[in-house]
Amino acid sequence: MVVSFKNLTPELLELLREKYPNGWNDYVIKVNKSETDFFHAVMLETDEASYLVKVDVKIDARPKDDDDILDSVISPTVDSADDIADTTDVVVDVIADDSAADL
Repeated sequence: MVVSFKNLTPELLELLREKYPNGWNDYVIKVNKSETDFFHAVMLETDEASYLVKVDVKIDARPKDDDDILDSVISPTVDSADDIADTTDVVVDVIADDSAADL
């Protein structure tokens, strides 16, 4: 039986929460109705019936390409020797803490 998540009875909602306590993201399946029409659902089984519960799925319309991922993870590159000189002028002072000696 196919039923929309919005139309579940309180009892079926509770069973769904029990079956997927950490969410159903890893259990969503795509059900093709025709070549161009489909819906997403999760399975829910009871003693009386088996359900395909239609759920809304948000899909990122623009997948990130490798360059976008790398740009968000890797810091900018150094373009010239002047940039290197600017970064070497940083001085770090280390202050000894007596409490560290206890470790």
